[in-house]
Amino acid sequence: MADSSVEIIEGCRLPVLRKNQENEDEWPLAEILSVKDLPGRKLYYVHYIDFNKRLDEWVTPDRLDLKKLQFPKKEAKTPTKNGLPGSVPGSPERDVRKSLELGVQAASAPSRGKTLPTPKRKAESVCLATQVSAAVTPGPSLLSSAEESQASVYPALRDSSFSIQPLAALSTNGTTRRLIPPPPGRKRKTCGGTDEDSQDSSDGIPSAPRMTGSLVSDRSHDDIVTRMKNIECIELGRHRLKPWYFSPYPQELTGLPILYLCEYCLKYLKSLKCLQRHLTKCNLRHPPGNEIYRKGTISFFEIDGRKNKSYSQNLCLLAKCFLDHKTLYYDTDPFLFYVMTEYDSKGFHIVGYFSKEKESTEDYNVACILTLPPYQRRGYGKLLIEFSYELSKVEGKTGTPEKPLSDLGLLSYRSYWTQTILEILMNLEPEDGERPQITINEISEITSVKKEDVISTLQYLNLINYYKGQYILTLSEDIVEGHERAMQKRHLRIDSKCLHFTPKDWSKRGKW
Repeated sequence: MADSSVEIIEGCRLPVLRKNQENEDEWPLAEILSVKDLPGRKLYYVHYIDFNKRLDEWVTPDRLDLKKLQFPKKEAKTPTKNGLPGSVPGSPERDVRKSLELGVQAASAPSRGKTLPTPKRKAESVCLATQVSAAVTPGPSLLSSAEESQASVYPALRDSSFSIQPLAALSTNGTTRRLIPPPPGRKRKTCGGTDEDSQDSSDGIPSAPRMTGSLVSDRSHDDIVTRMKNIECIELGRHRLKPWYFSPYPQELTGLPILYLCEYCLKYLKSLKCLQRHLTKCNLRHPPGNEIYRKGTISFFEIDGRKNKSYSQNLCLLAKCFLDHKTLYYDTDPFLFYVMTEYDSKGFHIVGYFSKEKESTEDYNVACILTLPPYQRRGYGKLLIEFSYELSKVEGKTGTPEKPLSDLGLLSYRSYWTQTILEILMNLEPEDGERPQITINEISEITSVKKEDVISTLQYLNLINYYKGQYILTLSEDIVEGHERAMQKRHLRIDSKCLHFTPKDWSKRGKW
């Protein structure tokens, strides 16, 4: 549908033909990010509006619908903040992003002059009850910013403990509920944690290795280069991976049809011959560092970002191909990397990994987490998450992942929290003939899941209700059945007996 008489430039928007998941034709609106001139034809790199960036691709002119072509808006020539140019001149996506950021700031700003009163409640608690009602099917979902802030809407949920005690059943519209009033919860101080990353100041040279850092990407520095995939294909062991996002590999390697990686040390090479020559000299058959877990063919290796800097940086380069919300961190000193591998006769093959700060002021137990595409949808993502919380249990802490997570990361975490919390609630046993009782703080201590994540998960599942001056928690038959089906499919689990891990006090190791 392309008309050669119309010049399409960067920043234009128009419908582009693509196949959806049902292999049907659709024409979503897309933005032209780049134009490539080839002998006899042109190619256009497009980003589909409201679609994930991993779907961006080069398209031929015949897939463009020029009847609805939108040219970019002209902008006044004014210097940008910090002298940094935007990603695309007149890009409507930039305007939308700025307006959203301003809207979020306005919504989060405290109100002045008036303070909303908090109603008094005799029992500020959540109770466990069984309810046979309309179907509420639990499942993973994206955690929106509004959902993350729900806990602040319910001050009683954040400040009180939650317990389970018996009470006579009530019948409402033919539905039987067992309401359980708890004793008044004692007030607890809450930590005013935020989702924003905290980075060390770069003023001066630190006298000791830093133990803290953040891998959150600063989106204000996006440009046209980083918005486009620059690697066509990666060969890693017996797998060929098609990257989803930009990764800052050396410029001379970005034009190659295939980038070859050693699957043991993750060194990148330009040709198969170079890889074969490297393998004759590479002595590694597993990631460097200490093997701290092994069960069956699954192993975990702990890697210090300071001691194994080259491997850690190569791992970050590979991970950046599949993580859009995180940035490459050349200074890997403040981080530990936990690499999950699968063993066979040839060695230990990388499946996925997660990183964490050596010392986190925000109780983060994960900075980046990734399961490589060949191993996705096989339960390895939940295994990585479960292992991160298993480490937190040994450390005696509660933890939460660093925000923002990718869309797939949010799905995995929401699903893991749901299954873990429901597993505890459904396995409670009565004591002395009475229904069992448990507090939210106890759930957090048992699972090492941060209290805010426990509360947001219960709210996401619509289990928390307010009834006659108190909070009650209800479980429908559909939730119970859905949980049982999900647990039957979950075959990979972490065995704490196979973990050999001793946490280190990094505050005393500053001069290593």
